[in-house]
Amino acid sequence: MTVTKEAELLPAPRTADLAEVLLETERPPRPSALAVSLTFGWRAVLKIKHVPEQLFDVTAFPIMMILMFTYLFGGALAGSPAEYIQYLLPGITVTSVVMITMYTGLAVNTDIEKGVFDRFRTLPIWRPAPMVGYILGDLLRYVLASTTIVIVGLILGFRPGGGFVGVVLGVAVLVGFSFAFSWIWTMFGLLMRSEKSVMGVSMLVLFPLTFLSNVYVMPTTMPGWLQAFVNVNPITKLVDAVRALMAGEVNADAMLWTLGYVVVLTAVFGSLTMRLYNRK
Repeated sequence: MTVTKEAELLPAPRTADLAEVLLETERPPRPSALAVSLTFGWRAVLKIKHVPEQLFDVTAFPIMMILMFTYLFGGALAGSPAEYIQYLLPGITVTSVVMITMYTGLAVNTDIEKGVFDRFRTLPIWRPAPMVGYILGDLLRYVLASTTIVIVGLILGFRPGGGFVGVVLGVAVLVGFSFAFSWIWTMFGLLMRSEKSVMGVSMLVLFPLTFLSNVYVMPTTMPGWLQAFVNVNPITKLVDAVRALMAGEVNADAMLWTLGYVVVLTAVFGSLTMRLYNRK
């Protein structure tokens, strides 16, 4: 390669000069915790955009659940499907949304297996941001699932006494609880070695909580020993709160229990998740 005489006369840059230039350059401000969390949340949303099959669980699954339980048990439990859906829909909305919270743990475990997780931990950002981002991205799933069930319910004859406002408030309480509940699965996503393990543990926890509750029948029809568990089940309290709001009422006791569960779940499992995250 030919080198001109002018290039030969130019002095070579010194390391000290380069260091001075870098020190004098103003560094960009460090992103806030909220900005980083929203960025990771948007990443989760983009994954849904590029793999739309992920929406199957928040559309087809809720529709199948509400149709199956309404027409399979409606006549036997309430005399007619039209009567039963008034009781069932708030509960089946809770069940469908709570069931899909486990996908937060699956997403965490998948990123660990692919090695992306290690890259996140080396970034100069707010430490909990990736964990919070997983859950923020899944909030879209919760809203879509709730909206799908309510629309199908309206078509089948559900008539909420609280109108549009009551339904929105009920869904808001459900989404808030699901946000807190998702911390359980982020913890298991960090603990378990594979996606199958996370899903297996999730099913062991979710099935008793959702079926041993007041979602499908009133607790007064159950044996006394079972009522003792059902009455303190967090899903039961959540269903009571959502059911009352959609009916245009406020169940203060259920609402306080639900808010208490939200605080406890976030504090306990959020702390455990970050402890595991820092040690991973």
